[in-house]
Amino acid sequence: MFKKNFISIIIPYHKKRIFFKETIKSINKQTYKNFEVIIIFDDIDKSELNYVKKIIENFSFKKKLIINNKIIGAGLSRNKGISISKGEYIAFCDADDLWNKDKLKIQLNFMKKEKILFSHSNYLIIDHNSKKIGNLKVPKNISYNQLIKSCDIGLSTVMISRSLIKNNLFSGLKTKEDYLLWIKLIKDLKNFKSIDKNLVYWRYLKNSLSSSNTQKLLDAFKLYKNHLNFSFLYSIFCVLRLSCNALIKKTLIYFKI
Repeated sequence: MFKKNFISIIIPYHKKRIFFKETIKSINKQTYKNFEVIIIFDDIDKSELNYVKKIIENFSFKKKLIINNKIIGAGLSRNKGISISKGEYIAFCDADDLWNKDKLKIQLNFMKKEKILFSHSNYLIIDHNSKKIGNLKVPKNISYNQLIKSCDIGLSTVMISRSLIKNNLFSGLKTKEDYLLWIKLIKDLKNFKSIDKNLVYWRYLKNSLSSSNTQKLLDAFKLYKNHLNFSFLYSIFCVLRLSCNALIKKTLIYFKI
């Protein structure tokens, strides 16, 4: 039985020791307290596991720790977290991102007022030292046609109703697994509504997997060709368009145009 107004926060962990404590602190500071945190340890380093256990035991919020037998990736790890979650709502957070202290309160109130099942928000972009280097303002409404051209939805900003999950789960792609899920969900919802506030601090790390251009290109092609069943040539076109839009956004952010 799922708990009304209860929020399950899903966090996959893989080699985020430097930032993890700061992430957990930002969740602990939430003004809305009716939540649980589910951490999926997706690593084989026992010292990392001991560190995670040591950090979370210092916080009193409801928590669960899943330990993967082998590395399966962020998407499949999130699926494991979802499978044991108890919340009416599910929120996602990467283990190096930070949340505004009112994120859950603002987002839950917004979803109830608007009677929607999926919400996301603007976000600030921070570097390795948590210094602000930019921000991303997302469109108020995003349609399917807009989404397949450019992904402006930050995973750590997303909160969804459990009713959306059912058979819609993350894929095993190394990157773009969240992007693919948003595309699947928007087909049923027609559009997504965003909150015009910076509720998340998204960390940009040059050497992280999430920033690997080669991996992103490969996974983008798989997304369009294998998962959305686009033709080979149209998939290539979509990858190029997606990459160009990402480059434009990055340029606008860093040059503050």
